[in-house]
Amino acid sequence: MRVALAQINPTLGDFQRNASKILEFCQRARSKKAHLVVFSELALSGYPPVDALDDPNFIEAHQRALTGMISKLPKDLTVVFGAFTKNKKKQGKPFHNSAVVVIKGKVHLGHKNLLPSYDVFDETRFFEPGTEILQLRVPNIGRVAVTVCEDLWGEGIKGLTYAHDPLKRIKPCDLIVNLSASPFSLGHRERRLKAAARWAKKLSSPIVYVNQVGAQDELIFDGRSFVLGGTGKEMTEAHSFEEDLLIVDIENKRYEVRPKEYEIENLRRALTLGIRDFAEKLGIKRVHLGLSGGIDSSLVACLACDALGPNRVTGLLLPGPYSSEGSVTDTQELSKNLKIQTEQISIMDPFNSFLKLLNHWVESDSSGITEQNIQARLRGLVLMAFSNAQQSLLLNTSNKSELAAGYSTLYGDLCGGLCPIGDLTKEQVYALSRHYNSGREIIPKAVFEKAPSAELAPNQKDQDTLPPYNLLDDAVIKIVEQSRPPKTEVEKWLKKALQKSEFKRWQAPPILRVSLHAFGRGRRHPIVNKN
Repeated sequence: MRVALAQINPTLGDFQRNASKILEFCQRARSKKAHLVVFSELALSGYPPVDALDDPNFIEAHQRALTGMISKLPKDLTVVFGAFTKNKKKQGKPFHNSAVVVIKGKVHLGHKNLLPSYDVFDETRFFEPGTEILQLRVPNIGRVAVTVCEDLWGEGIKGLTYAHDPLKRIKPCDLIVNLSASPFSLGHRERRLKAAARWAKKLSSPIVYVNQVGAQDELIFDGRSFVLGGTGKEMTEAHSFEEDLLIVDIENKRYEVRPKEYEIENLRRALTLGIRDFAEKLGIKRVHLGLSGGIDSSLVACLACDALGPNRVTGLLLPGPYSSEGSVTDTQELSKNLKIQTEQISIMDPFNSFLKLLNHWVESDSSGITEQNIQARLRGLVLMAFSNAQQSLLLNTSNKSELAAGYSTLYGDLCGGLCPIGDLTKEQVYALSRHYNSGREIIPKAVFEKAPSAELAPNQKDQDTLPPYNLLDDAVIKIVEQSRPPKTEVEKWLKKALQKSEFKRWQAPPILRVSLHAFGRGRRHPIVNKN
């Protein structure tokens, strides 16, 4: 019983590339004498296709690729992959999210039963659910049950209640396979293993779980496909955050043991993959960011260099009236350590010009907010002008705690095409930055020691406006990620701040998701909410 777990990185809508990759991995599995090769959910189209399924050209191109690819599959290898297929009934949604099983040229279809519609998922928008789990006999393997992603998560393991649990209808079988497109979040690997182990034990059947790898917009897919024995014990796992072909002889328990990984390193690899795929799949050659000398921009610079290489990253130093000398020297030291190109452009002259232009407004603004926002927006103007002139993607440097509090300037420091650390609390930013410095000092020591500041006013510190970051971070986790009612004073303050600043987050760049509940596609709060 030799099974190949084909963990690939599809590009959404690039059907020919995805089909070629599937065929390539099939040949590799065949050369390693596999009897069965399993790919991830919607491997042919990429996941999630969302409203691309409204486009007739998208649908037609997918069908052509599907038909052409099936005709080229090896006849002596059973192939299981994900694709969307047409719902042939007159009622219901237009498509099924399907597992396509090809045995000696004959096609069998199994449709996903449980369609998630929460957080970042919206599958009920286009897909019609299946009503039973596909079970069929596979040569050299035996009786196989084919499931798709959420089908493995019934019985409220995620705190949800479905009308039925499809796995309860499975008859005794020799193997369960699951095609998945499960996004990465910290700690989610353990939840997957728990869900799969429950059914492995109940059915006394090994489980082959194949997950997508790569990034799509805000979502990062970590791969880490795995095999569990019939007792629910993990046998082996594919590599994380990269394509892999894992061959497992389940019957004889022969497999390659992969090294265990640390969560902080997984976080680094997730974010670098998110940046890399966002740029590469869009055909973007260069990225840049504003370097302030603070911890947030320092971390984003490190991630960008890891993702694309220092020769594709530019840092812009944009000193203003309240920039400290240390911020400039710290940035220069960081840039030297990373070996990235930098440019320094002062915003002093345009700032003074704006003050003169708007003196009849600015003088009446005793809070100083107008002056501060002019500085932030001038920096945003320069950064976006660099984007146009150099055809470079601007990386935003906001973190989750600042975004939650609304501590940002619309059209200023909220500018950007991608926000890599917008799902990290301030403490996570520091933790990942310390991880970067664990081998050698990349981020200067002074950056860790100085109090966080936007440097938009004399002697300004973040904590003049915000609660202490340790309390704010804790409130963000409870209120934003866990949706708990506010109890402490900081939590009550954050709840009000969230409501007041929702309009800003609607206009923020895409945020790479690494928690169970990030700002962006998965959080759909109204802008106007008096509750």
